[in-house]
Amino acid sequence: MVVPCARSWTLDLKERGIRVNVVSPGPVKTPGLAELARPNAAQQQGLLDYMATQVPIGRIADPDEIAKAVAFLASDDSSFVAGAEFLVDGGQAQV
Repeated sequence: MVVPCARSWTLDLKERGIRVNVVSPGPVKTPGLAELARPNAAQQQGLLDYMATQVPIGRIADPDEIAKAVAFLASDDSSFVAGAEFLVDGGQAQV
């Protein structure tokens, strides 16, 4: 549902020079994700290890990797990208 909204908003906002895109991340190594398996560090690492097995490249993302995709979309380098979904998920949605 998000991508059709991005396409619609792109059309609605084009006269104002606003582009709308969507970033869809896979699992990201954040404190919030690790805390799903609280209270101990071994359980947290076990959750992260399991999630890595679900991603085709075999690991979860660092927050910096997602930030780089967002920075690209915010830059002039993506000036002709509009209404797109960027899957920053290590191939999870593709396999």
